Amino acid sequence: MRPTYPVTRDVVLVGGGHAHALVLRKWGMKPLPGARLTVITPDPTAPYTGMLPGFVAGHYARDELEIDMVRLARFAGARVVPARAIGLDRANKRVEVSGRPPIAYDVASINVGITAILPDLPGFAEHAVPAKPLGLFADRWEAYVARVENGEVAPSIAVIGCGIAGAELALAMRHRLRDRAPKIHILEERDALSGASPKARAKLNAALAEAEVTVLDGARVIEVHADCVDTKRGPVPATFIVSAAGANPQGWIADIGLEQCDGFICVDKYLRSVDDKSIFAAGDCAHMVHAPRQKAGVYAVRQAPFLHDNIRASLGAGRLREYTPQGDYLKLVSVGRQSAVADWHGLAPSGDWLWGWKDRIDRKFMDQFEELPKMEVDSHVPSDAAKGVATLVAAQPLCGGCGAKVGAGDLAEQLATLPRPARNDVARGAGDDAALLHHNGGFQTFTTDHFRGFVDDWWTLTRIAALHAMGDVWAMGGRPQAALSQLILPRMAERPQAEMLREILDAAASTFAEAGADLVGGHTSLGAELTVGFSVTGLVEQPIGLEGAQPGDRLILTKPIGTGTVLAAHMKWQARGEDVTAALASMQRSPAAAAAILAGEAHAMTDVTGFGLAGHLFGILDRADLGAELTDVPLLPGAEALSAKGHRSSLFAHNSARGDAVTGADGPHRDLLFDPQTAGGMLAAVPEGSDALAMLHDQGEPAWEIGRLVSGPVRIELA
Repeated sequence: MRPTYPVTRDVVLVGGGHAHALVLRKWGMKPLPGARLTVITPDPTAPYTGMLPGFVAGHYARDELEIDMVRLARFAGARVVPARAIGLDRANKRVEVSGRPPIAYDVASINVGITAILPDLPGFAEHAVPAKPLGLFADRWEAYVARVENGEVAPSIAVIGCGIAGAELALAMRHRLRDRAPKIHILEERDALSGASPKARAKLNAALAEAEVTVLDGARVIEVHADCVDTKRGPVPATFIVSAAGANPQGWIADIGLEQCDGFICVDKYLRSVDDKSIFAAGDCAHMVHAPRQKAGVYAVRQAPFLHDNIRASLGAGRLREYTPQGDYLKLVSVGRQSAVADWHGLAPSGDWLWGWKDRIDRKFMDQFEELPKMEVDSHVPSDAAKGVATLVAAQPLCGGCGAKVGAGDLAEQLATLPRPARNDVARGAGDDAALLHHNGGFQTFTTDHFRGFVDDWWTLTRIAALHAMGDVWAMGGRPQAALSQLILPRMAERPQAEMLREILDAAASTFAEAGADLVGGHTSLGAELTVGFSVTGLVEQPIGLEGAQPGDRLILTKPIGTGTVLAAHMKWQARGEDVTAALASMQRSPAAAAAILAGEAHAMTDVTGFGLAGHLFGILDRADLGAELTDVPLLPGAEALSAKGHRSSLFAHNSARGDAVTGADGPHRDLLFDPQTAGGMLAAVPEGSDALAMLHDQGEPAWEIGRLVSGPVRIELA
């Protein structure tokens, strides 16, 4: 297990480009003590440029060209901020992001790539797609291929720009749709294939002619329409229009106040901004003043080790290293089928063997992100340790969120020893979702909850913790009223501590305000690890409890299950970033609207949290002496596959103690009934014939009817 050190400096990587991906991998192998690493990227994955033409041609599946940034960041011990950077506050040293408070840095690095968007071309935004950013293009291409294969549209394609990238894309698209006889035009205003050597240009032109791809020189584009492109040479029919023209900087970079060349950040031989030594830039968004080069992914890859070392050096660890790029590089251009043309110092060999070579290079590059190095875990226990220590040390690491809670059986046993409420104004005490107090002729709920960190992004953690704490209020049919925070912050230097607290309070205040409640104060202390919790009061007119369910009631669930399994796998770098992102999005969805609808319909209701769907359902069944027949229980993406591989939350064993009362086929679906949920959905028993499900769907709320209640004995039957 890695030792922890007090945080003294913040490093922020803006963007998920190739250089940053390699920096994360290298950082994970040797973290810098005292440095806290943050990655700002809007997407959980980053596509690898080199394999995009192969994907377009159908040689690679989509996931084969995606670098999993969430998994990679977890390996590096970095937090991921799932947002898009929109500015830089250099005076306060903060990166501005969309939908979030700004992120503080001591050292920042920008690696956001370029775009082929043509903002001044009429109709482009509505009817065309840029080849970069790659993720957007890949999504649009997949959708277009599906439409063509379903017979919804005849394939006609226009590629704006006939550099090497435009020709390569056109050939790849032609190969992918070869059985559909696509009509493909490349529109070039100036000299086609100007970036290639004469020999390579000749071979690429021959490949384009053989593939019946038409190159229109002097075809300056005037306007883009849904079904054609107006050019200086006349209209060109097209139902898919893509721009591979030029390399344009991200728009927000123009306003950050750094010296630029044509919109690209000017950097010195150490890859630092020439006028702000706390900011680095790499890849296509940077302009190397000391050695200008054309935009190409090879430079980002080769800059990565220098960028990594120089970031560390700027924090006091080591010396700065000069980066001197090579004068030329080998270009391997695929020609649609599994063949390629090379361009190297005027030479242009071609053939299938070059494709095989390129394929091996690309797969080797991607393998380093899939096959992350195994880090040593210190599990040594002294020979004279007390009995039982070795067993606990060797056990699965403790999960966060609701996976870190005490088991239901142990908790119930101890709660049973508490005296019954002595005060007349305490209507219900322990054992329900929340305490219920008499208040001004109605009722007030009171509840508390807290988490040790299960995700490195403390803003996201805080929002989930706040929603989770309010879940008990909503489950009893109440409205959140006021909240007090209980925060334990890790020991760190003054500025990073203040910045962490700023983000936490922003998330808390905005989440409670969204629910109509006020964050009115709390308590903050220092400890070994981050813990976020809240005590919440709410107002209730007609309380809904766990009792009251009846035979024939339908069971409605408002969120899919599987968060504990996904998070447990994420701890071990085994969950896909897309699945982790989906789980976090589910946890951040407020159940307020769904709970309000169900409160007017339900005989009994609870929120599904630490004891899992089965445990919380048993809470309803035990009070009514009923059984349940479950049919379609919704699962989070990836949860079933991870469960099948044996991934379990550390609370799973406690939750499955009543497994004998759950019948049905064994397997991952059944196991997920015992999976502890964090900020899970509402589980309600509503009368047969209730319109609750339709009402939820009408309001845009996800919800599923997962089964029905039957006469006892208490049991759960899984279909």
